[in-house]
Amino acid sequence: MFDPFIAPSGTLLGLLQRGRGDGTLHALAAPRAEALAALNHCVLSDPRHDWQVENRSLYYARLYLDLDGGIEEIEQHLSDPDDHIDTDDSRTGLALAVLGHLASYGRSDALALLRRYAATGANWAWALDELALRDDDAGLRTLAVPVLARFPDTAEGTAELAAAVRDAFEPRPWRLWADDPREAVGARVRSASEQGSFDRWQRQMRPGGPRPGWSVQAVFDWAQQGLDRGTPLHVPAARCLTAVAGPDDRPLIVEAARSGPEGARCAALHYLSEARDPAVLDLIEVAAVGPSRTVADAAVAAFERMCGDAAVARARVWARRPDALGASAAGVLACRGDDQDASLVLAALRDAVRGEGPDAQRLWTLVDGTGRLGIACAAPVLRHVYRETSSSHLRGRAARALAATDPSFATGFAVECLWDCEETTREVAALHAETGDIRVAERLRRLAADPAEEAEVQTAVRSRIGPDTPAV
Repeated sequence: MFDPFIAPSGTLLGLLQRGRGDGTLHALAAPRAEALAALNHCVLSDPRHDWQVENRSLYYARLYLDLDGGIEEIEQHLSDPDDHIDTDDSRTGLALAVLGHLASYGRSDALALLRRYAATGANWAWALDELALRDDDAGLRTLAVPVLARFPDTAEGTAELAAAVRDAFEPRPWRLWADDPREAVGARVRSASEQGSFDRWQRQMRPGGPRPGWSVQAVFDWAQQGLDRGTPLHVPAARCLTAVAGPDDRPLIVEAARSGPEGARCAALHYLSEARDPAVLDLIEVAAVGPSRTVADAAVAAFERMCGDAAVARARVWARRPDALGASAAGVLACRGDDQDASLVLAALRDAVRGEGPDAQRLWTLVDGTGRLGIACAAPVLRHVYRETSSSHLRGRAARALAATDPSFATGFAVECLWDCEETTREVAALHAETGDIRVAERLRRLAADPAEEAEVQTAVRSRIGPDTPAV
């Protein structure tokens, strides 16, 4: 999937794409047609950089309800001929998840569209998972025949059906269909389920990894073979070394970390970092500036996994370096440093925003660190990250950091965070938003009564409006 185009943060579309609470508030104040157009654009052109971890579906579904929006454009998107050409989950997954939430709120049109798409659409498995959580048994039983018709009664079709049953995220429909008295339904699903279990057992009986009795050199060879196949095995190989290496093997491992083949060198660096070997920090520094990008990346990753005073002390030396190791060192200080490291963490935060923008990957750790260390003067930078990042997870981290560093958070961003797309951000807002704002009181009551809201959010809400707290 190509990176999506994200509109400026000051526009209605940009706010909705980011999943910001202000997006909902602005949409409710905008002309309804304009708001629905922006909402449909987001749902039909997934704005998330990582759709597997960022939340938007409940956020968009709630806005459909608030705007009394129809689902005609979603239906047109799902029935487009491209559905059977571009079958990537990212094309239809968000729309199907929104329909699922709408169905849970009682929208019968959304439930009916999910059923139709499960019967005819390319991403039928996703639709079936949504229905498994929300449809009744009778509705799921009507889908047995059209779903099974996707798998021809051939050896290949039978194998594909077994894989579909085995890998189903929500098994409820398949369990219902296994009890169907019809031979072409119940017997076929039961057979596929048994075959899937047998396939899983066979994989478990034929492990492709290390065996008891392997030597250190055998582990290094295995790590190199994985790298040659394009499958890095540095971390699992390091765990294997923990099991097979003895004190007499240290010289071999240190030498491998210094000058061995790439696979062995990466595995050895990870092993020595986990063992807190006294030589590993110098070996990491050498590897990080070497000609091999694979080894350099592994060295930086190994350092980031290290704990202990020695790693923190070395991070203070490296944090000013202008390379990947310097960035990694600043991240280590953000996670494990103390008050004396605040200036280094703040400098790294500012440098990351200036040099890489508000979506830089290393901002995640640095933002957390500013909150953990309570760096009050970082608040302006955190507010910039909060407004501009397209990552709803990073925005949530910025909100938590602002709660610890910015006295104005409770009356500012915390209010809009009550409408944010991420439940963890709504939880932070529920704990901090100033209840003197009439919007806050009403929103807390609505979240407390919403059956679709996450339990952690409702717990935070009830801590503010419970019987032992002042009325809101």
